[in-house]
Amino acid sequence: MPLNIGCTARPGRGRDNKTGSWRVFYPIFSKEKCTGCGICSLICPEGCIERIDEKEYIPDLDYCKGCGLCAEECPGEAIAMEKEEK
Repeated sequence: MPLNIGCTARPGRGRDNKTGSWRVFYPIFSKEKCTGCGICSLICPEGCIERIDEKEYIPDLDYCKGCGLCAEECPGEAIAMEKEEK
């Protein structure tokens, strides 16, 4: 199945693409600050941010690499990057 331009593959399509194990930071989403724009899920290079309801998104931490693009692009500043303790 060919991918269209701008399309991302959903996490879990391949067993070897779990990139979350080498993450240093992870995103914390604030439902109170969220505007529901969905930019975080569009900008995520791993396509691992899932919309739960109108203003609630969660990342799949098996695939999140902690790049911080979601937090950087969030217009409502509803995403904070926290250092992961391993």
